[in-house]
Amino acid sequence: MADVYNKLVRDKIPEIIEASGDKPNYETLKDDRYLSELNKKLLEEANEFIEANDPEELADLMEVVYAIANLKNIDLNEVENIRKQKAQKRGAFDKKIYLKSVERKGE
Repeated sequence: MADVYNKLVRDKIPEIIEASGDKPNYETLKDDRYLSELNKKLLEEANEFIEANDPEELADLMEVVYAIANLKNIDLNEVENIRKQKAQKRGAFDKKIYLKSVERKGE
């Protein structure tokens, strides 16, 4: 009897499964499907972090971000610079501000 997963897993998972005496059934994805599965994994890991509030889950989330950046040839140093610019211009989330409403002029 086989356990069905149908999800993207880390690179060494097939080896780990084989070392335990089981037989993994897997495929190597082409880039378009790989990106689609990375997007699913991004949401999965985000939800796991929200539920567990565990640094290990945050690390998993970051690993997926790194994989997406690598696939799309996005320089993470550039992303960090953009993050810093946005934080300087619009702020970060340090002050814990929760915007409830905005009263518009003339309304």
